[in-house]
Amino acid sequence: MRERHFISLYLREIEVTMESKEIEIVLVEDNPHDAELTQRALKTHNLANKLIWLKDGIEALDFIFAKGPYTGRLIDSPPKVVLLDLKLPKIDGLEVLQRVKSDQRTRTIPVVVLTSSSEERDIITSYNFGVNSYILKPVDFDKFIDAMREVGLYWLLLK
Repeated sequence: MRERHFISLYLREIEVTMESKEIEIVLVEDNPHDAELTQRALKTHNLANKLIWLKDGIEALDFIFAKGPYTGRLIDSPPKVVLLDLKLPKIDGLEVLQRVKSDQRTRTIPVVVLTSSSEERDIITSYNFGVNSYILKPVDFDKFIDAMREVGLYWLLLK
C-alpha cells in the first residue's frame, strides 16, 4: 500500500513537471543514493526546482524523444542539460549519449556525463560521441556539492 502511494506521488510529480513544459535538468542515474546526493547538491544552490530523475537508459531515451509514457511531452521543448551516468541498466549511458547527439532534433541538448568511471576509453568515447562535459563523481560530499553548483550554474545560465 505504501509503495502504491509512493508511485502515485512520483507519477503526479512527473505530470506536474511535464505540464510546466520547462524541464531544465534531466538526471539519468540508476543509483538512488547518487541521485539523492545530486538532487541535494543542486537544491543547495537552488538549481533543482525543474528536475526529472530517470533511472535507466530506456526511460531516458523515451523522455528525450517523447515516446512511451512521455508521448505527450513536446520534443521541441528540450531540457537545458542532461546529467548522464554511464553505467545504466537496460541501455548504457554511452548509447544514450550517442543517440541523443546523432539525432538532428536533440544534438544541441547539452549532455554532461556524471560518472564514477575514470576509464580512458569511456572518456574518449564520450567526447567522440559529442559529450559537452565529463565529470567524475567526487567521493567527498562538499566537493560533490561544489561540482554540481558549477555544472548547474554553467549550463543553466548558458542557455
